[in-house]
Amino acid sequence: MKKIREEMDLLKSIIKGIAEQFGERCEVVLHDYDNPYDKTIVAIENGHVTGRKVGDCGTNLGLEVLRGTVKNGDRYNYLTQTKSGKLLRSSSIYIKNDEGKPIGAICINYDITDFVMAEKTLKSITISNQKDETNEVITNDINELLDYLIQKSLQHVGIPVALMNKEDKIKGLKFLDDKGAFLIKKSADRISKYYDISKFTLYNYLEEARNGIGQNIKEEL
Repeated sequence: MKKIREEMDLLKSIIKGIAEQFGERCEVVLHDYDNPYDKTIVAIENGHVTGRKVGDCGTNLGLEVLRGTVKNGDRYNYLTQTKSGKLLRSSSIYIKNDEGKPIGAICINYDITDFVMAEKTLKSITISNQKDETNEVITNDINELLDYLIQKSLQHVGIPVALMNKEDKIKGLKFLDDKGAFLIKKSADRISKYYDISKFTLYNYLEEARNGIGQNIKEEL
């Protein structure tokens, strides 16, 4: 498979089958990374679980896979929380072309909110035993996703922007780069504003941040 659209009917049948099997609590999403990242959702079942619809954006985990920060992005049975506070048990499976490049994803989000609030005997079902931490943010607004990544970068540096020196800001930009933030269209405008630097300075700092892995600036920031 080279493009998601080549097998759209089959993939839509698969996500519909999963949703029908597990019922209205189970949202199943098909992403096409051939689309701009703010419009990756091309099919969705039970979108009421997260409030998303066709034409909405992907999550931060997808950005990391596209950026290449995460080589094998498949994740299974991890906990996610929506912006409205619903607790989900999720899995993300990435679809690759013949060259091994991610071209899309099928994501399953099962709403377990009511189970978590139920009797203590259900906790063995709802509490994840996963040892590695997976933080995924589900939103239908690409700007909210970018704001989340920026806040995480500030936490990563550990000091307010007003107290940051050049090295601190490069560290924050490196974090954002690894998370795929610069794949978001016009992200440089918002990031440079948060970090209180010009776009010219941002480009220079980002180039310095990437020197360690031998990459050049190629994105249209």
